[in-house]
Amino acid sequence: MHSITDLQQLVTKTLATKKYGHDPIELYEPIDYIMSLGGKRLRPCLLLMACDLFGGDIEKALSAAIGIEVFHNFTLMHDDIMDKAPLRRGKPTVHEKWDTNVAILSGDVMMVEANRLMMLVDDNILRPVLDVFNETATGVCEGQQIDMNFESRAIVSVHEYINMIRLKTAVLLGGLMKIGALIAGASQSEATLLYNFGEQLGIAFQLQDDILDVYGDPEKFGKQVGGDILSNKKTYLLIKALELATGDMLAQLNYWLNHNSADPAEKVNAVKAVYARLDVRQAAEAEMNKYARNAMQSFEAIHLPAERKRVLMDFAEQLLIREY
Repeated sequence: MHSITDLQQLVTKTLATKKYGHDPIELYEPIDYIMSLGGKRLRPCLLLMACDLFGGDIEKALSAAIGIEVFHNFTLMHDDIMDKAPLRRGKPTVHEKWDTNVAILSGDVMMVEANRLMMLVDDNILRPVLDVFNETATGVCEGQQIDMNFESRAIVSVHEYINMIRLKTAVLLGGLMKIGALIAGASQSEATLLYNFGEQLGIAFQLQDDILDVYGDPEKFGKQVGGDILSNKKTYLLIKALELATGDMLAQLNYWLNHNSADPAEKVNAVKAVYARLDVRQAAEAEMNKYARNAMQSFEAIHLPAERKRVLMDFAEQLLIREY
């Protein structure tokens, strides 16, 4: 079994030497740029871990793993355009450094390249791998559109929110793990169990992200704490608070949601006070733990020795034990 560090080093080394095209330079230079911005490369590593779990040859899975990372960065490039984001990992976004048209077209080429890399798997599994990849990619786009739809809606249900994060975030984790399993020769039933593990883990991870945005230590979390509150983002905590609040508490919540010129610290503290009275944090943690348990149940159902599962299990535990 390979360690997470070994797999990260392999992915980083492979990406460092990869070129995506040469001419016209305006098309390919933005791809080299966004792919060089770094990150933990967890998604390609997870695909390789899934392959390794079933005793597969990770070299045979490497092209698909890089394809997943290219696809992920394609979504980031287009997300940045939609969000009008000026920075990505502390550097200018592609549409800021070049322009929006370049970012759209370069992103399109990245999607083509992701498919090309995915097609380098063995012919006998090409169809099922492409089916999983295309279904996953479609789900991510659906999740992004649903999230955008939420911006213009006053009321969003918890069920709708969970489905959105399942599509936008979690299906990618499930899909890439299933692809890794299929490359290793796992049965469809075992590959599906691993998909369920990844999907449920992804939902739990996003719910934890919602919690950390409000209650995390900014130095450990790596983001501005309270950012979701300031932007009125419809996270699990806000949706649950709107569901539970009545009378004065609902009036307070609506006041802060509509008070755009409020002092940032005052708004964050006031909304957190409402959350505390409604036990919203506890509800979010219970929901997160439910999906974490679902993930572990699927993982435990895979018929492999415990020692083979250890690396992936350790990773999952690290993912869900981030400090507040």
